[in-house]
Amino acid sequence: MPIAIESADDPRVADYMDLRNNAASSEYFIAESQLVIQRLAASSFEVRSFLLAPSRYQKLQQVVDALQVPVYIAPLEVIQQVAGFNVHRGVLASVTRRPGPALADVLAVATRLLVLEGSNDLENIGAVARSARALGFDALVLDPTCADPYSRRSVRVSMGEILSLPVVRCTTWPDPLAAMTAAGFETWALTPGVTSNNLFEMGMPDKVALVAGAEGPGLTPAALRATQFDVRIPMHHGVDSLNLGHALAIAMAAVSPAVPPAVPPADVG
Repeated sequence: MPIAIESADDPRVADYMDLRNNAASSEYFIAESQLVIQRLAASSFEVRSFLLAPSRYQKLQQVVDALQVPVYIAPLEVIQQVAGFNVHRGVLASVTRRPGPALADVLAVATRLLVLEGSNDLENIGAVARSARALGFDALVLDPTCADPYSRRSVRVSMGEILSLPVVRCTTWPDPLAAMTAAGFETWALTPGVTSNNLFEMGMPDKVALVAGAEGPGLTPAALRATQFDVRIPMHHGVDSLNLGHALAIAMAAVSPAVPPAVPPADVG
């Protein structure tokens, strides 16, 4: 049975208090929006509770009741008082954090990896996670300085796809890049340098790790030294770079396992 919440001071909804200003919890993260909740329910993450507006509960009742966790129902204005901002979708969930997979375990089964260094843009992390899922990538690998991939904004921008994508958080750097090479991956550093290899002339390796840095500074010299190939997306009209999310979507599509290798033209001579 859903539990009515009538006051923003109710301790049962403490997980959702002042989300804009409170530091992220090491125990749980917050997911929001109807689509994200549907994908959350289909993932292997453990839900702690839901906080829903009455109209949203009616739409999600079958999904949330099946999980058998506390479902708190509150008027939208109370939800907004609890969260500290306009939660216009009226859909929140508290989700238990869990350790990510070990890099060695991912390397044993993966063929396509997306690797980020120094990315602190939560929306970029969410966007590239969504593209990684869509384009057949097996995991997202983050260096120790990347932002929280399970922040509310990142999860929302990923449309919940990050909840079904293995995420490896490295504790050291850049030695994981050498581990990828040792496991048979070609490591491609995405950089706009004019001397870099053309992305579309790199072929279709059996295993590839696309490595990208933060917008602006790009990859560090240490990461560039640890990768095998510098790779660029050819540009027109003097444009020097693309948004990280757009660039990685292009690069992932170029090596997506869903895309068959180019077939050379038949010899008609």
